[in-house]
Amino acid sequence: MKQFRLNAFDMACVGHIQHGLWTHPRDRSTEYASLDHWLSLARTLEAAGFDALFLADVLGVYDVLGGTPEAAIRNAVQVPLIDPVPLIPAMASVTATLGFGVTCNLAYEQPFAFARRMSTLDHLTGGRVGWNIVTGYLDSAARATGHSAIMAHDDRYDLAEEFMDAVYALWEGSWADDAVRADRAAALYADPARIRPVHHHGKQYRIDAMHLCAPSPQRTPVLYQAGASERGRAFAARHAECIFVNPSTPAHVRTLVADLRARAAPRPLKVYVGATVVVGRTAKEAADKYEDYRRHVSVRGALAHAAASLGIDFDAFAPDEPVRAPDNAIGIKSNIDAVSKQLGPDWTVRDLERHFVLGARQKPIVGSPQEVADRLIEWAEQADIDGFNLARTVIPECLEDVGALLTPILRERGALAPAGQGTYRQRLFGAGDRLAAPHPAALHRW
Repeated sequence: MKQFRLNAFDMACVGHIQHGLWTHPRDRSTEYASLDHWLSLARTLEAAGFDALFLADVLGVYDVLGGTPEAAIRNAVQVPLIDPVPLIPAMASVTATLGFGVTCNLAYEQPFAFARRMSTLDHLTGGRVGWNIVTGYLDSAARATGHSAIMAHDDRYDLAEEFMDAVYALWEGSWADDAVRADRAAALYADPARIRPVHHHGKQYRIDAMHLCAPSPQRTPVLYQAGASERGRAFAARHAECIFVNPSTPAHVRTLVADLRARAAPRPLKVYVGATVVVGRTAKEAADKYEDYRRHVSVRGALAHAAASLGIDFDAFAPDEPVRAPDNAIGIKSNIDAVSKQLGPDWTVRDLERHFVLGARQKPIVGSPQEVADRLIEWAEQADIDGFNLARTVIPECLEDVGALLTPILRERGALAPAGQGTYRQRLFGAGDRLAAPHPAALHRW
């Protein structure tokens, strides 16, 4: 049987994917700014058998719907939102095996400072950190960081290619493996001859400096990416080790996975698909829980999120008028294509709203532990994926339900990959801590 991994998919905010569920009386997501909330979450995830916690992030607010952030603010649609990076070392301190993936938008970072931040995380977690490479899609983020508008889609990938080249040079090529001596008798901490400056002179960035951090356990963090456009897949195949794909059908995802694996060959890839589960001790208990959750859905909040991710102001259309993306839509191109495939070419706002069953377009898997396990196993085998990003519903009970009800069944059937030991990269790929050739990071090594 194909084994797979479970990531918890979360965000340092009140409302992440399933909008409106923060209003449920048992939901604790309003405690997002409490460190105790995240420490408890990390312990729960590790005990429940999750392989990693993946933290999404955005810079900017969802202000496409009606041309204002009002709906996002009113419904807590990823605002307010704290920086996820400082949470990771704290959570690592109370766990032993849990991995941590974090989204950081490189479009508004400088490679030198960012490289130090990620090396710091890798040191403080003992090599359990990954980075989700994004260039963003929110015009509000561009305006917030001193730009008049977001860069064009392909230009953002050009920027990303240069950024990656710069941080690889810092992580992999500045300090030799034996640079740190820590020789007290000789009063020699590090050998200057084994440390060299990085000289990167590119179109976007200029660096003439040594990396400030001594080599961390993985040097380069585990690299995630989620691009689904042609350019995005080319970038992912060159750089990513783990790739997120949207759920559609197992057959469609299998085709996408085969394409990604072929592009990346001979490098191995881990491919994760997004999923939402509502599990109960019986099918009836799960169905009742699902109906209970549905009473708290915010359709307006879901529209605010969808409008930003698609780059379409739905308030400009009548409920039953076919929606057309403007030629200058800034949203995620693959999301627009996915909606058209799901709803048909002449889909309307009302059609979209019908799919917000739990405050998002993602249809949940609802059932008993055996039924949910069957669906996940079927998905993994038919789509040839390596794991699932499970979005939260009512937290923490949704995660506690997975640990109490679902993962024991998955383990019993041999479907859940064991957590293992070592760095995040070791656990995922069973190899060394470092990225190996032919990955472009290896080209910068001493």
